[in-house]
Amino acid sequence: MPKYWLLKSEPEEYSYEDLEREGQARWDGVRNPQALKHMRATRPGDLALFYHTGKEKAIVGIARIESEPYPDPEADDERRVVFDIRANQRLAAPVTLASIKAERAFADWELVRLPRLSVMPVSKQIWDRVIALTKRS
Repeated sequence: MPKYWLLKSEPEEYSYEDLEREGQARWDGVRNPQALKHMRATRPGDLALFYHTGKEKAIVGIARIESEPYPDPEADDERRVVFDIRANQRLAAPVTLASIKAERAFADWELVRLPRLSVMPVSKQIWDRVIALTKRS
């Protein structure tokens, strides 16, 4: 059974469109200890909501984790890890942060409570609710 995650990226730096064009990419650049802890818990086959930060502030696609976490080859710090992801599916409609904050079901989600965390777990219940929101738009 796959686990679910949310990955945040500045679309000007790396967007879901970039991932679709490349097909597969290394998810790197994470320094926050809590986000790195979450990265170490990922496994191949897990799914991740791809969230654009900045002006957009919306979940725009779904990525699939393709590799076990491994040491960041670009970092001199063994605590930093990376993993490979693949574009899985663009959402039918973006799910904005404003629409997420408007729903009580999301009140305890890290996306609302810890907005700076770049990698976070997503419960099956929250995952299903986000997917339902894409179909409503």
